[in-house]
Amino acid sequence: MTTPDDGTLSADRYDATAGTGPTYPRIRQVVLDTTDARRLAEFYRELFGLTYRPGDEPPGTGEPDPRGSDWLVLRGPGIGLAFQQVEALPPSTWPDDGVPQQLHLDTTVPDVAELARQHERALALGATLLLDRTDDPDEPLYVYADPSGHPFCVFVG
Repeated sequence: MTTPDDGTLSADRYDATAGTGPTYPRIRQVVLDTTDARRLAEFYRELFGLTYRPGDEPPGTGEPDPRGSDWLVLRGPGIGLAFQQVEALPPSTWPDDGVPQQLHLDTTVPDVAELARQHERALALGATLLLDRTDDPDEPLYVYADPSGHPFCVFVG
């Protein structure tokens, strides 16, 4: 942590390896409300190659799924995703007015070829294409809605 000339603390210069200075909460996961927690968790598990937190895995065929009707957590490299069951959830109408995004996930791929591959995967898994901006030379991207209507982006970056 350094002190700029104006006397304020500058967190952008904080050296976490030194073990001194303030501590901050860490983002553990992003939580998405959904009317079908198991379905949405399965969508993102497949899309991002994540794994269930122990105990949250799908039950056997024909067995009850109490966790799938309440709260599920996926883990992987980086921030995890959690899914909270709700009774009703109006899907975002973005890019139109009405129901705003409120939150969306930004994801990246290394190149245009991978963007095309992930586009096909997202659609096959149940995403709905909202915007195709693959002709943008500076930032080719797709914007989708997941099966619960939450927008997410995949772009080259």
